[in-house]
Amino acid sequence: MPKRILTGTVVSDVNDKTITVRVERKVKHPLYGKIIRRSKKYHAHDETNEFKAGETVRIEETKPISKNKTWVALARSSEAKAAE
Repeated sequence: MPKRILTGTVVSDVNDKTITVRVERKVKHPLYGKIIRRSKKYHAHDETNEFKAGETVRIEETKPISKNKTWVALARSSEAKAAE
């Protein structure tokens, strides 16, 4: 089964080796048809504490690291685009 990769914005980097990433998606309203934004926060593992609040990062699904952490930070979004 392939691992999911999401792109989001770092909301918090206060905790040691953990960042909080907000991932936004656009959904069509079921009745009115307007496109609305929905967001969800994920805790991601950041081993070297290199990501700061406000940066756009890519996170990858992994085995559970702790109770809430099942994602690991890969790279900044601009770096990831350059590598591809």
